[in-house]
Amino acid sequence: MQGKQYNQEGQCFSGRSRFCSQKETVRRIDKRFFFIRKIEVFAIVVILSMGLVHNAFAMVHLPDKKAIVLAAFGTSYPSALVAITNIHEKVQKAFPKVKVRIAFTSNIIRNIWHKRQADARFLAEHKDMPNEILYVKGPLATIADLQDAGYRTIVVQPLHVYSGEEYADLISYVRGLNAIKTIKKKYTPFVKLVIGRPVLGENGAVHDYHKDMEAAAKTMAPDVMLAQQDGSALVYIGHGNEYYSTGIYAEFQQVMRRMYPQVNIFIGTVEGFPSRNDVVASVTRLGVKKIILKPLMIVAGDHANNDMAGNDEDSWKSTFKRAGVRVKCVIHGMGENMDWDEIYVNHIKDVALENKIEL
Repeated sequence: MQGKQYNQEGQCFSGRSRFCSQKETVRRIDKRFFFIRKIEVFAIVVILSMGLVHNAFAMVHLPDKKAIVLAAFGTSYPSALVAITNIHEKVQKAFPKVKVRIAFTSNIIRNIWHKRQADARFLAEHKDMPNEILYVKGPLATIADLQDAGYRTIVVQPLHVYSGEEYADLISYVRGLNAIKTIKKKYTPFVKLVIGRPVLGENGAVHDYHKDMEAAAKTMAPDVMLAQQDGSALVYIGHGNEYYSTGIYAEFQQVMRRMYPQVNIFIGTVEGFPSRNDVVASVTRLGVKKIILKPLMIVAGDHANNDMAGNDEDSWKSTFKRAGVRVKCVIHGMGENMDWDEIYVNHIKDVALENKIEL
């Protein structure tokens, strides 16, 4: 029986033609099958690759949601809220693409607002009260809410006048949250969580606090003009602190005096130095008989209405009157000064630039 023979290309040229024909057909089918399979595999690989690239691109370019938290001490006085809402509007206008939230650092103030949520009479009398004030939270809760909503780049801007107790606590909060380390880096709560500095600056070499004080003093020109027109000395009352040095107020007083020598200017504090008695003694020693009394606080709340301008014997107004000094009280917080509010915008810009955050 004659065997089948094939050339180098595998084509049958001898033997039974029928078997050769079948063999050739099978080989051609096999070649086509493998060729088709290769095309299918290649197509699948391309499609999967495109999907992975698309997903990777989408993950890399997810919107980086950013927010700003304005951390104020707070106030229970509805009439004083205009100072805080002014700052909020100023900051929101400066950063229109960023979510801006308000937080109150005072536990006492927050509890007052929480009780008002169920106070039918209060709600009826204050129908236009913003929900962000009525349901205000502390800095930690506000930051947590934002993070849970996908905001992982957050700037905390304190609305405090100087770096006292409240500011120190805020720094501690931010450091604590930044200390959270997850096993998988992608689950780290924040991309960046940073904090700005108060109006009168902070300790350190990054920002010269002397320049911050000068910037703040420049915004107070309208107060000086009012006192000059009234023929009065200008007396400011700051909040102060019982646990941190309040010498910054005495230093700021000197900055104000150098900038506005045409008016006698005094600065005291509710807590700390210079005290009420210190300021009264300084005013009477110079023979001043007429003063304008104004809060060096963000809001004109309880301290301004009671400690400063109240009728109790131990109020600043009453103490000055007993000393023979005529008193005119101006009950407006610093947050009602739009130039003062611009300082917060600038400090936000500074901390964002330092941390390479685009707002």
